Amino acid sequence: MSIYNKLDLTGWKPRQLTSQEVRFATWIAFFAWVFAVYDFILFGTLLPEIGRHFGWGEVEQAEIATWVAVGTAVVALAIGPIVDKLGRRKGIIFTVAGSALCSALTAIGGAWGKSPLILIRSLGGLGYAEETVNATYLTELYGASEDPRLTKRRGFIYSLVQGGWPVGALIAAGLTALLLPIIGWQGCFIFAAIPAVVIAIMARKLKESPQFQIHERISRLRKSGAVSEAQNVAQTYGVDYDEHSKAGLKAAFRGPARRATLVIGAALLLNWAAIQVFSVLGTSVIVSVHHISFENSLIILVLSNLVGYCGYLSHGWMGDKIGRRNVIGLGWMLGGLSFAGMLFGPSNMAMVVGLYSLGLFFLIGPYSAALFFISESFPTSIRATGGAIIHAMGPIGAVVAGFGATQVLSAGSDWQTAALWFGAVPCFLSGMLMFAARHVRPETVQ
Repeated sequence: MSIYNKLDLTGWKPRQLTSQEVRFATWIAFFAWVFAVYDFILFGTLLPEIGRHFGWGEVEQAEIATWVAVGTAVVALAIGPIVDKLGRRKGIIFTVAGSALCSALTAIGGAWGKSPLILIRSLGGLGYAEETVNATYLTELYGASEDPRLTKRRGFIYSLVQGGWPVGALIAAGLTALLLPIIGWQGCFIFAAIPAVVIAIMARKLKESPQFQIHERISRLRKSGAVSEAQNVAQTYGVDYDEHSKAGLKAAFRGPARRATLVIGAALLLNWAAIQVFSVLGTSVIVSVHHISFENSLIILVLSNLVGYCGYLSHGWMGDKIGRRNVIGLGWMLGGLSFAGMLFGPSNMAMVVGLYSLGLFFLIGPYSAALFFISESFPTSIRATGGAIIHAMGPIGAVVAGFGATQVLSAGSDWQTAALWFGAVPCFLSGMLMFAARHVRPETVQ
């Protein structure tokens, strides 16, 4: 029976969302993620330009990037409990508006010094957290939908939203090349804030998910002392009242949630090490290992993001067919093998680019299923909190990989060795670890 057809003893039931409202929410989530990624990628793209402007050397720029990654993880972690307390709709508005503010302040933050710039860019964690909020919100909307077509294809549809990453990356690359000579790096950040502000204003029309409406009603009744009524609502809608009353960061490490937090969190940390090595530093690895000079780095960027987008759609579709956990695990394992083959294979342009593209397909693509799977692994009361904890492992994994690769190179070894132990191997292990996570049937998600 649909949750819309159930009534508690007072006759209350959550507000039903129309198909048009669900489609509107999907589009808002997509564009919110596109422009969050736009800002996220923009800083990395323009950091050398910012460094030249203020006279910061490569070492200082690397230190800034490292501390920004740490700050991003802290901010992203803090968003989860906020979204579980205030709601999914407000969470989207807050993260998109915060991303816009971060873009605008970055234009002037460098003049205040490195520390203020790091603090400002740490707010970029709001944009990074956007995909967690999106996954939480859309998991609940699609789960409550009475449209059988959406129910069967929810993973594939979400993959279209998650595909905002390569779209945002391409927009950042294209507009930077176009606007930088005209308005400078400060103007690029101010320009990036404009669409985010528009999306934040449009997001005010979003409707809250039915699951959070239930969660909010139980919380209000419990706080007002109407415990029996709160328990009745929980029983009516299949919510574990005892677990609901213990919501918070600690709840993510209790009961069934603990397994998801620890296993998926560790897998994501390992996988982001591979992302740091093969996605962020991919061209450096290829040039150093195979001595291939790419005359146009933009072609490589377009290729990798095109392959990544195809990976999103493929893994999202397959997740609906054979299970999201299985698709994620298999994908990351194949990605690790592809990258290892690229590292130790012949220095042939076609072979190198082919294996590199295949590796990116299996490295990035599973994230369309991963974010949805993470949300399905937690109950409504801690869905955003659990997702935020796991999501925060990403930047930590990137920092670990960057530090480890630096140590290997400093010891006199080469990128082939560094990329193997801090890229290909962690990617394969992250896939293996995913099979230790609990398999989730979408229809059982509360």
